Parts: sequence; structure tokens; C-alpha cells
Amino acid sequence: MSNAANAYELLKAGEGVDEGHGDWFEITQEQINQFADCTIDHQFIHMDAQRATPMFGGTIAHGFLTLSMLTHLTGSIEQNLPPLTGVMMGINYGFDRVRFINPVVSGSRVRAGSVISKVELKGAAINSTRVITVEIEGAAKPALIAEWIARIVFDG
Repeated sequence: MSNAANAYELLKAGEGVDEGHGDWFEITQEQINQFADCTIDHQFIHMDAQRATPMFGGTIAHGFLTLSMLTHLTGSIEQNLPPLTGVMMGINYGFDRVRFINPVVSGSRVRAGSVISKVELKGAAINSTRVITVEIEGAAKPALIAEWIARIVFDG
């Protein structure tokens, strides 16, 4: 049996497992400003507290800023992966679905929760899909929910 097939058997057992939550992280106005500069998206809801406050209670993070923080936010989630043989690399394969549900007001703290939803064998690779929910501290609705696909590539 190939390294990918062996790993698939190990990882498939984790399908449906709630991996728990990561650490809380504050989204600051400075981060929002830097993201606005990088993306050239200076819409007032992100930059002008006086105009944004009546609608949102302050300026809000770009949805794509929150999405781009997934690597950091999920980094503190403890993954109990079994040892895998023959791994060449892991890559960000993309997203099946992303929904921005609730705006993140500047100064809010967010954290990610993760559930492994699907594990698929793709030749010498495995695609692992995790449903990531970014919570906002004290809010009833999450900031976003995304189906994030990682690919693990194996030798032969």
C-alpha cells in the first residue's frame, strides 16, 4: 500500500472530529489600516470611525482580513495527527465555501474553531477539508465560516 493510501486510512478516522478552538486574537485598527493599504481598499467602514460607528459600533475589519488570519487563528488549535510517512509537502488547496456572517469591529477578539469534515484520497495526495468557524468574543453569530481544503502530497 502506498504512503498516501496508508495515511488516508489513518486520517479518514478523524472525519467529523471537532478539533476544538484556538487562542483569542485581537483585531486592531492598525492591522485594518495596514490591510487597507495592502489591498487598496480604503472604504470608510474600515477607516472612518465617525462614519462607521452608527452602523457597526466602530470601524470593521475587511472580511478578507479575517479570512487571511485563518493560518494564524488555526495555528493554536491542537491537532492530533498520527505520524505520516512519505510526506513531501502540504499546501493550501483553497476553499469550497466562505461566508462572512458578522462584521468584526476594530478591537474585537476572535478565535477559530475547526471540525474535520472530509478526507479524500487523490492519487499520491490527500485533501483534508476543515470547517473553520471564526467566533467573535461576546457575539452570538460568528464572523465567518469557511470550508478550507489542505492538500498533503506524498512521495510515490
